[in-house]
Amino acid sequence: MVDTSSFGLGWEVYVIFRLFVLDQKKDEFLILQDAMGKQRRFHGLKLEWGFDQFIPLEEFINASNGYLVGDTCVFGAEVFVKETKECTGECLSMTKLTSASNYKHVWKIENFSKLEDRFYESEVFVAGDQKWKILLLPKGLGEASGSHISMYLRLIDLSTITGGSKIYVLFTLRIRNQLLSKHYEKKAGEWLNTSTQFGGWKKFVELNYLNKAGNGFLVNDVCIVEAEVPVLGISKAL
Repeated sequence: MVDTSSFGLGWEVYVIFRLFVLDQKKDEFLILQDAMGKQRRFHGLKLEWGFDQFIPLEEFINASNGYLVGDTCVFGAEVFVKETKECTGECLSMTKLTSASNYKHVWKIENFSKLEDRFYESEVFVAGDQKWKILLLPKGLGEASGSHISMYLRLIDLSTITGGSKIYVLFTLRIRNQLLSKHYEKKAGEWLNTSTQFGGWKKFVELNYLNKAGNGFLVNDVCIVEAEVPVLGISKAL
């Protein structure tokens, strides 16, 4: 397919086609087409369809077969365009991760055992040019209520997500072990947009395990929560 500059973004053309070469002695065509008239989809990344083995070279150049006469051959094509579409596309911008990409936010929560509200939020922090908060539900959410704490990463500034755009973030939420180096953490990758601002877990950690003396997660009734947030990519609708 050639000269597609007039097509809109995300164009697709569905075609049934036949290719042929003329036997000039018999005035007959050798015709090749996909089995059962299968249609092929042309688009911006696929401009060519055809047959890797159209005709054996020896058969083609053998003068007695009539395909090559006087060093001249005749090829042709029949093309039936069944459907033309213009589709919505996406442009995905990815970030190469480096040590500088990995932003860590530390949230120190005092008087943890006395938290009475349904949820608490950290200060706003910036990572990957986006604004974030950590959301903590000390008594859990839904089926995790009373047995686990729930914890999420929340995208705050939605003004950067317009026209169907979305952000892919690979993040880690962690509760630090203040006595040993065996921190408790979970990792996830999420696509976030205007309708899905949160990524995380209802059952982040069991309350009994968190509160157990000697585990090091609560020391002097202080809990230290961390978030590591490298933003990997932003997808924008075209």
